[in-house]
Amino acid sequence: ETKLVSLKTFFHISQEFKTKLIAMAKEASNGDNHAATKPPPTPSPLRNSKFFQSNLRILVTGGAGFIGSHLVDKLMENEKNEVIVADNYFTGSKDNLKKWIGHPRFELIRHDVTEPLLVEVDQIYHLACPASPIFYKYNPVKTIKTNVIGTLNMLGLAKRVGARILLTSTSEVYGDPLVHPQEESYWGNVNPIGVRSCYDEGKRVAETLMFDYHRQHGIEIRIARIFNTYGPRMNIDDGRVVSNFIAQAIR
Repeated sequence: ETKLVSLKTFFHISQEFKTKLIAMAKEASNGDNHAATKPPPTPSPLRNSKFFQSNLRILVTGGAGFIGSHLVDKLMENEKNEVIVADNYFTGSKDNLKKWIGHPRFELIRHDVTEPLLVEVDQIYHLACPASPIFYKYNPVKTIKTNVIGTLNMLGLAKRVGARILLTSTSEVYGDPLVHPQEESYWGNVNPIGVRSCYDEGKRVAETLMFDYHRQHGIEIRIARIFNTYGPRMNIDDGRVVSNFIAQAIR
């Protein structure tokens, strides 16, 4: 009986509050409520609004590598961007970035992504990982640590500063595919214990972590599955298909 009375009272109060809200809305539409003319509050600079700004502070891991250095060139074309590169030079080279070293909007840090990195940035491009069969067969443990621990560290940074993060993944997540061509919805056919698995499974775990952080923490993510690439600054002896073809043709 007491509960029933409480519900009736609550309903009565709610109706009165609703009536007052309607009256206030009418006053605002007539211009009587000056507060209603105030602009909406500015969105948090740590959320999506920052990606519509032209001046960004951007972190590129693996930025001294083949693809990473070209990405840095593109990002630096925007005179309002500040670019930070973190690279341990395991497969990358300082020479790929020599045109930017000393530039006031550019910073180069020798850093291994398996260790946490504390910087304030708006966007993260996470490219750090040996992508050459020669290198990841030489040091498979380092390869999978870079993929898993490195991605965890970058996601932790993205969560802390509210940055959007892009992970460069690979066609190797499809393993030895039974479907041709592969659509993004295809889950793949991967050997979890093969000599290449440190790279294949490492990237699959990295993609899983990206989506888990997105679902649990609301991190804004992007994933690019890159297939065979070639061009200036590629290592002709890295053991990948295209570079092997070019090397054989030259020699």
